[in-house]
Amino acid sequence: MKDEDLPYSAAGTYNPWLIAVIVSIATFMEVLDSTIANVSLRHIAGSLAASQDQSTYILTSYLVSNGIVVPISGWLANVIGRKRFYMLCVCVFTVSSVLCATATSLPEMLLWRVVQGLGGGGLAPVEQSIFTDTFPVRQRSMAYALYGFTVVLAPAIGPVLGGWLTDSFSWRWVFLINLPIGLLSLVLVGIFVVDSPALKDKRRKLLAEGLRVDYIGFALVALGFGTLQLVLDRFEREGGWGTPFVNIYGSLAVVSLVTLMVWEWYNPQPVMNIRLLRIVPFAIGNVLMFSLGFMMLSSTQLLPQMAQELMGYDATTAGLTLGVAGIFTLLSMPLAGMITGRLVQPRYLTAIAFAGIAGAMWYATGLRQHVGFWDLSAARMLQAVWLPFVFIPINAVSMNGVPRDRSNEASALVNLTRNLGGSVGISYATTLLAYREQFHHARLAEHITPYNGYGAGVDLSAIAARVQTQAVTMSYLDVFHVLFLVCLVAVPLSLCMPLLPKGAAAGGAH
Repeated sequence: MKDEDLPYSAAGTYNPWLIAVIVSIATFMEVLDSTIANVSLRHIAGSLAASQDQSTYILTSYLVSNGIVVPISGWLANVIGRKRFYMLCVCVFTVSSVLCATATSLPEMLLWRVVQGLGGGGLAPVEQSIFTDTFPVRQRSMAYALYGFTVVLAPAIGPVLGGWLTDSFSWRWVFLINLPIGLLSLVLVGIFVVDSPALKDKRRKLLAEGLRVDYIGFALVALGFGTLQLVLDRFEREGGWGTPFVNIYGSLAVVSLVTLMVWEWYNPQPVMNIRLLRIVPFAIGNVLMFSLGFMMLSSTQLLPQMAQELMGYDATTAGLTLGVAGIFTLLSMPLAGMITGRLVQPRYLTAIAFAGIAGAMWYATGLRQHVGFWDLSAARMLQAVWLPFVFIPINAVSMNGVPRDRSNEASALVNLTRNLGGSVGISYATTLLAYREQFHHARLAEHITPYNGYGAGVDLSAIAARVQTQAVTMSYLDVFHVLFLVCLVAVPLSLCMPLLPKGAAAGGAH
């Protein structure tokens, strides 16, 4: 391919694969950080004199600020300059990580987690944009395989690494580990990644035409996605539907987001370009990406949580139930990149993969309290082997037909839908888990009567403990049933993706 065929390439005179590896470093670090702190919350809470309930704000604060930046990262990259914006994000994320590690109180920790989320929000969208612009059509599916490595494998490794660092050293190393990685990323990006002349001209024209900052769009994004993430994270703990917190903030989120959609649709310089959803492959790809995020992140949280709650595993062992499966993702990722669009149409590959993941979720519905480590790991392995065959084709089809000069905005929307799917999935799974536990506990307790042999001389405390354990176990299985159904619904939806010419499935027909 000639240089003019890739006017927005970030490689310049360097090998595109070198650039791909370099920009993946910081993104992998950021995605890893979205799950690495989960298994360390109890230790962090104890060190900062916070309750277990208060410690969840450490996750919420990051997700809220991160969710605000992701949808506007495309606009920010256009205005600031893609390389400059990426390096700014890496710098903010790295510095705030160190400050999180030195925090001595909960308010201080929450402040730096907010800043960390703001820095991390732009990394994955910019990386995907760089991959789209730097690789020719015939190589793009393999490039997306490397991108998939960062956003699919990192959440699985996070609990393993976080548990090991916490158990072996201190929870502070969960954040300090970002310092050398962030510094390495800054140096390499500064030396090798470039903003092409065409990309610089695009920015100059944008500024020369008179940059009209979409302040209303900014405000609606912050208010809408901020409150939505807050409601999703706090939904179950606040009592669900009908409670003042959920009613007020939920209504605020809905009104803000509906207003945002209308405002951005007609704005000539939108901070979030939702008009790209008029491109049919891009719209369908976003719906499927939401489904993938829903299933992937909720199951990522449920399996190690189940291992700790029911099997009594420590943080490291619970994390390993996911980490072992990461090997299967690593092995199948290159294969998915090679066959996407070359041997198998993306829509057929995605449908088959979602059916495979549905089978993995069905296997998980058969897990019981006394299963072993490898039974839990197998549930994740069966899922992990199929994830690349969903992720890579969806990304390939999503970017097909998107104009070259809109790759920043398109990447931001794709990452937004995946993150939203994960947030909704985790919130729904957590809420359903609590409700079904109450339901099963009530049904099981109905049978504990003197007429069933539970009379005088029986250890009622032991019976109560067994009932509670059984209720919790059954509630986890109910959630796995729901995830099974989500994957089944995604199968026919995958077949709605358009057929693409051979060789074009890996990139856009610009």
